[in-house]
Amino acid sequence: MAEITGKNFIGNTASAKGTKTFQATNPFNGGLLPGIFYLITEEEIAAVAVKATEAFKIYQQKTAEEKAVFLETIADEITALGDDLINRAAAESGLPPARLTGERGRTTGQLKLFAKLLREGSWVDARIDTAIPDRQPLPKPDLRHMLIPLGPVMVFGASNFPFAYSAAGGDTASALAAGCPVIVKAHPSHPGTDEMVSQAIISAAKKTNMPDGIYSMVFSNEETAIKLVTNPAVKAIGFTGSRKGGMAIFNAAVNRAEPIPVYAEMSAVNPVILMPGAVAANGAGIANAFAASVTMGVGQFCTNPGLVFMVDDENAKTFLNTLSAVIKSIAPATMLSKNICANYNAGVDKLKTLATLSAQSDAVADVHKTEAVPCIFTVAQNDFIANKNLSNEVFGPASLIVLCKNTEEIYEALQNAEGQLTATVHANADDEKSLQPIIDLMKEKAGRIVFGGFPTGVEVCDSMVHGGPFPSTTDSRSTSVGSAAILRFVRPVAYQNFPQHLLPDALKNNNPLKILRMVNGEYKRDAID
Repeated sequence: MAEITGKNFIGNTASAKGTKTFQATNPFNGGLLPGIFYLITEEEIAAVAVKATEAFKIYQQKTAEEKAVFLETIADEITALGDDLINRAAAESGLPPARLTGERGRTTGQLKLFAKLLREGSWVDARIDTAIPDRQPLPKPDLRHMLIPLGPVMVFGASNFPFAYSAAGGDTASALAAGCPVIVKAHPSHPGTDEMVSQAIISAAKKTNMPDGIYSMVFSNEETAIKLVTNPAVKAIGFTGSRKGGMAIFNAAVNRAEPIPVYAEMSAVNPVILMPGAVAANGAGIANAFAASVTMGVGQFCTNPGLVFMVDDENAKTFLNTLSAVIKSIAPATMLSKNICANYNAGVDKLKTLATLSAQSDAVADVHKTEAVPCIFTVAQNDFIANKNLSNEVFGPASLIVLCKNTEEIYEALQNAEGQLTATVHANADDEKSLQPIIDLMKEKAGRIVFGGFPTGVEVCDSMVHGGPFPSTTDSRSTSVGSAAILRFVRPVAYQNFPQHLLPDALKNNNPLKILRMVNGEYKRDAID
């Protein structure tokens, strides 16, 4: 069993020089969990930065195979923690063991996905334009381009995914795959979980001969976290959380003497468009599936469908009646923390003053278990457009349905929506005359467009986009899930007129890595004669 020490990890060294401490709270009963956690000091922050900088010099020279084995070993070490890890995460997050077991599998799976990506190798985007020395009026130089790592990356753990978006989550996996050391700020809601996973990562680093400082984990408050963000050693940020937190980090990072990129996934209400033909054909089925989606995980997903647009006709009334009956039967459930539950209740109370409460669970929440009551609200389209507060995210099992007179009003309301992680449409053949403009608009507003389903559930694969226009993220060109997440932590470099023996293997004429490259405008794996 992994011992929870409450110490920061400065590379491979456990450290507890600070005098300020905290404990994790069990959201089921509000009780304090075992383990005293030490907030990092400025002295320790400086040591973390030095170790990460030194580790980068060594790690960027590691081969793709060495890094792939490192990632796979991390996955094995996490799995080896067994039920101890699941039980601690359940106690800290209030999430059920079955959900956490699946999330652990997703976490180890994405580590292995990046290992596979490294072995294939073409992600470095090698481009070669060979020289034409006798070109007139000027000779053409030999130019070769590829992606290289940025440097140490700071990752902020997320409250709602103690595995998949935390110590060994997608940000960490993609940064390590890119060739960057990682500094994780553990989330205060699940510090014991983050420490256990961090121990697994450090064990993997030792077993695979990775440099000390390739991974660090710190416990910090907001003030000291910003000091790490602004430390010159840090070259990029990965963040998942609130808009307030994300923007504080973004502003600190871009106002440094050397501004750095911040990839912050923040708020989203993930609009769902229910076209009238689809509702007429399968209103009850859509209502049941929607209820399951909005209450999944007590609504604590960044892809939770918090906003719905539909035409207010007789079929809509049938849909709402079915939805109301389902929502009434869903019991309140424990949220991740007392603060998150309090914010949810405040958001619901605010909506009650702005919209109509059309459905609510019949059961009463147990305040001692930080339970949330599922709620559905409705509002007329013109009132929705007039009040920007109705577009705000309410993190939890609640959603607002905007009732429109026709599909033109749906389009008009969507135009007022902010950037989103996802947008969803349900439609059938009867809807196609008015569907294309809505799809085109959703493409402008969201990073992923779902047809005929619901956005909860994010597949970890090469094609996934988990990102979107501001304020869903601070950089709409990126994704935090899937193999393309690696592109956040690299930059292009070109080598001009270099001798072969000084070029990286990815750019050598004989292509020893056998990767796909663009050579003089054509993609090929062949060697260059």
